[in-house]
Amino acid sequence: MLTIDVSSVVSEDELHGLLQREFDFPSFYGGNWDAFWDAVTGLVEIPGHVRFLGWDSLLEHVPSGGRMLRRQLDNYRNRYRPDLLVEYVQGRHL
Repeated sequence: MLTIDVSSVVSEDELHGLLQREFDFPSFYGGNWDAFWDAVTGLVEIPGHVRFLGWDSLLEHVPSGGRMLRRQLDNYRNRYRPDLLVEYVQGRHL
C-alpha cells in the first residue's frame, strides 16, 4: 500500500510534484493531467492500494485538482485495474 499525505498541498503544481515523487514518475513528467494519465497508463506501475490522507484539506485548497485526481484514478481503475483500491481519507489519521 502507498499512503500519500495531501493535507498540506495548496496548489495544483504542488500536487503534481507530490504525485511525481510518490508514484516515482520520471523526471520528464509534465505536471498536468494529460501527463498524469500518460504516466499511470504507460510509465509506472501504480500499487494495488493507494491511500490519500488529508483529502478534505486538498479539496478545500485545490478543489479542481482533487476532483481531477479522483476522476483520473477512477478512469484508470475502470479501464485497466478493476482491483485497484483507492481510499480518500478525511484528515491525516485513519
